[in-house]
Amino acid sequence: MIDKKLLLYVALGVVVFALWEAWQKDYSQTNQTPTAITSNNISKEPSANNVSIPQNTATPTTTKNQSNLLEIPSSRLIKVHTDVLDVAIDSVGGNVVKADLLKYKNVIYQDQPVQFLNDDSTKYYIAESGLVGEQGPDLNNKQAQYSFSQKEYTLDKGQENIKVKLVWSGGNGVTVFKIFTFTKNKYDIVVDYEINNKSNKEWSGQFYAQIERKNFDPSKGLFHFSTYTGGAISSLEVPYQKVSFSDIESAVKNKNGFLRDSQGGWAAMQQRYFLSVWVPDQTKTYRYFSNLNNGIYTIGFGEKAITVSPGKTATISSILYVGPETADNMGHLAKGLDRTVDYGWLWPISIMFFWILKNIYKFIGNWGWSIILITILIKAVFYKLSESSCRSMARMRELMPKMQALKERYGDDRQKLQQATMELYKKEKINPLNLGGCLPMIVQIPFFIALYYVLISAVELRHSPFMFWIHDLSAPDPFYILPILMGISMFLQQRLSPTSADPTQAKMMMFMPVIFTFFFLNFPSGLVLYWLVSNILSILQQWYINRRLAAGVMICRKP
Repeated sequence: MIDKKLLLYVALGVVVFALWEAWQKDYSQTNQTPTAITSNNISKEPSANNVSIPQNTATPTTTKNQSNLLEIPSSRLIKVHTDVLDVAIDSVGGNVVKADLLKYKNVIYQDQPVQFLNDDSTKYYIAESGLVGEQGPDLNNKQAQYSFSQKEYTLDKGQENIKVKLVWSGGNGVTVFKIFTFTKNKYDIVVDYEINNKSNKEWSGQFYAQIERKNFDPSKGLFHFSTYTGGAISSLEVPYQKVSFSDIESAVKNKNGFLRDSQGGWAAMQQRYFLSVWVPDQTKTYRYFSNLNNGIYTIGFGEKAITVSPGKTATISSILYVGPETADNMGHLAKGLDRTVDYGWLWPISIMFFWILKNIYKFIGNWGWSIILITILIKAVFYKLSESSCRSMARMRELMPKMQALKERYGDDRQKLQQATMELYKKEKINPLNLGGCLPMIVQIPFFIALYYVLISAVELRHSPFMFWIHDLSAPDPFYILPILMGISMFLQQRLSPTSADPTQAKMMMFMPVIFTFFFLNFPSGLVLYWLVSNILSILQQWYINRRLAAGVMICRKP
């Protein structure tokens, strides 16, 4: 018979291999050069979207001109500096075309911040909004040229916010102000349109907001255990719905598009650690849409046409969030935004895991020690289960001589050997289906996967040091010391466990630490630390329980 623990190790090995492959994909992403957008597939003159009005709701469709790719002239850019953001706004359309996240370094211990939004040819990723109407400011074939009084803004110490005001006047009595409000220590930017109609006729227009980006995400791993990169929307019915790049491609291919009408909600593009999202007025109804044109993926929403009577003014407000995926920063903006922290299919466990980690971190100030303490906590919670497991393994150890005798007696007659083994189990009142010896490992697997997602998704752990040579718990151990120690601990743990009666299976079990060490070489250091500490605690537990078993304190036989 095949040893149940061997089967469990094989199953766990498959999970570890899947996570390892996904981690290779995620970790290599930071060094990948995205596919360039050539001069034939995007224009730097932003063009407004063609607007149709199905069901009385605007549905913009991106239409990029096929002109040469040109650098945006510096004369068109307005630069904004806050304590957390460096932003560039294009005066054509008033679009946010660059955004650097100052508190997050692109590479650990270097000064260059994460360049998130970018309009260059290799990492095209911008946040666009418009107000389309026959009287302007944006038309169906191009966006407005706004005027501005200041080319650079800086949030000084003592200031809570700064406002950047762009002005458009069509010469017809209609003036539109596009106002960006940046607040201290915040990544959410309030974007207001103020429409002042001093003409002698009614003004009508449609507001839309969208995020455009190139898909520079590497190919998926075999088991798809990776963090999510792509679009997402929210509605009253579904607070968080992914709209992947492949979903957008399928919608365009089938010529049906992606459409969703909803009150409130939001539209986002997300990737590992960071997020851009448009959040409109939550009291109004919008049509959410996606599109793909010349390699540029778009997700956004449009509002039904609004009118402003002569002599009246109107305001349209929305929020653009450009920053880290942290529930504390985003949760208050709209329902469902906290779900964009991609914790995978075990997200309830991951959320609980991170909540405990975060609260431990508040007291000790080190994520590595937080991982160690939560590992101890898990072991304490499941101690009784481990104790029961050790009793079960002790019973199996007692039976090893009898099982070896059966093997010698029946030789290669596997059918009779199996029948005799079952009779021995029956006589000794042992359930052969009992997984008591493996149950603690089974219990660990969900925590292992949940912690994996926390470590690759939680931006709080990005570039977080532990001690000595471990400078980043979300990256692999540069000297492979933790994986090797983990493999040694796994080997010692197996030495304390009863071996299989089959020498071939026993050799396979002893080879498992080598396989696992190989997989763990490029795992996040924090994850390897968790597994190493868990193994050490298991060894100590087993040693302690074995001593009690040897003293006859804990052995309890079923009648």
